Amino acid sequence: MLSLAVSLFLLQATLAYGDVIEVNNGGKWGEWGPMATCPPGTAARAFSLKVEEPQGWGDDTALNGIELYCGVPRSYDIKGSVSSSSGEWGTWNDKQWCPFEYLTAFSLRVEPQVTDNTAANNIQFRCSSRAELMGNGANWGSFGSWSGTCLKGICGIRTKVERRQGAGDDTALNDVQFLCC
Repeated sequence: MLSLAVSLFLLQATLAYGDVIEVNNGGKWGEWGPMATCPPGTAARAFSLKVEEPQGWGDDTALNGIELYCGVPRSYDIKGSVSSSSGEWGTWNDKQWCPFEYLTAFSLRVEPQVTDNTAANNIQFRCSSRAELMGNGANWGSFGSWSGTCLKGICGIRTKVERRQGAGDDTALNDVQFLCC
């Protein structure tokens, strides 16, 4: 009976074309950017993060952007890359690849509200092969639960980013949603 319950849960958590996956621990600040999608017939095979290094005594923002690299399975040919809104701080790090497969689910690391708020700090993805890829973001906060799983991969991204606050506390990227192929 337990295996039936697990199977039903997995069916409910597996999503198809046009569905959006998200998590419930994203930060509360900012505005949602546009949904950016991979070229037709492709799915996200790799990702890169834009991350601001710790500032010491300065204002930290940590995760500022996420870029997806779109292609077809079993090939390292990139057919395009997509990203939604990004914060202005940090640098893009190296691509991380799903080996011969595509991205299907994610979990977001978010720092709870503190004196220097950073909101989203890191992300991890699950590949269609069930391998997990840890992003190169910051270590503040904790990872929440995993999103649902896109049956045929992720092919779109939409981010929630807070604009520069001037003399206030900047958070940059707060939350993200992905579109299933």
